[in-house]
Amino acid sequence: MRYLLCLLLPLLSACDGNSQPLALGTLERDRIAHTATTNEIVVELPVAPGSHVSKGTILVKLDNTLQQAEVDKATAEVARAQANLEKLRNGAREEEVAAATARVAGTRAALIESRANYRRILNLKQQQLVSQAELDRVLAAKDAAQANLQSAQEALLLLTNGTREEDLRAAEASLKSAQASLTIQTKRLADLTIIATRDGILDNLPWNLGERVTAGSPLAIVLAGKAPHARVYIPEPYRINLNVGDSLTIHVDGLEEAITGTLSWIATEPAFTPYYALNQEERARLMYLAEVQLPDSQANLPNGIPTQVELP
Repeated sequence: MRYLLCLLLPLLSACDGNSQPLALGTLERDRIAHTATTNEIVVELPVAPGSHVSKGTILVKLDNTLQQAEVDKATAEVARAQANLEKLRNGAREEEVAAATARVAGTRAALIESRANYRRILNLKQQQLVSQAELDRVLAAKDAAQANLQSAQEALLLLTNGTREEDLRAAEASLKSAQASLTIQTKRLADLTIIATRDGILDNLPWNLGERVTAGSPLAIVLAGKAPHARVYIPEPYRINLNVGDSLTIHVDGLEEAITGTLSWIATEPAFTPYYALNQEERARLMYLAEVQLPDSQANLPNGIPTQVELP
């Protein structure tokens, strides 16, 4: 680029007095590189290089078998978490409460029987008709029946009192986590289908059908925009008179008629040596990179064509 600038400077310096000052450059388009997010095999290339594409056009498809399985797994996790949360919110069913009530009744009856049996053995022991070991056995059975009754009563209370607030919050957090995982896996699945993000021309497809791509490598190169822009260098003396939005006349090699374009961007800093290191004569050699957008009617113009922009 420095070499090209050195060749252009004599031409610019020749523009004196009655000559029309020009900024020289080439036609360019924004280069959009769509990269691979994973190592997968190219299974479809529906658009040929050189074709005009619109935003949303499918450019490349990668094998999504494994990622689809990840999405299905994440979907199942969301369903499981949702079901668990609904179960906690709904509480115990009538049948579960009835079964727990029956267990309480059964353990209470067993306790009554154990107490009666203990009193009977205790009387026999006082009459020296049974051993101390027998009395200890029925006492242990009575205590066990008492513990079983308390356990059954607590289980019934657990069903009838409803779910604790802390358990509900934990279940809700689990559901949100599962939903977030599903979102991540769904996005990864979508990334296996490369879609044009802007209108333009499909310039290159670096990978062939059936190849396994490398993560991070470009899959499709799109030259964005319907029409190119003229990327030119503005000499320092003319920079002060230019503002974004100005209409400028463009001459393209090979076209007889001039084209009116719009200044879409101009650098705020010179491209080369800082101005404070140059004297007044040398400052004229400073260049400001700028872009002049051509109208959409010039969409068929290719990149790289030399162009000249008239300066006010």
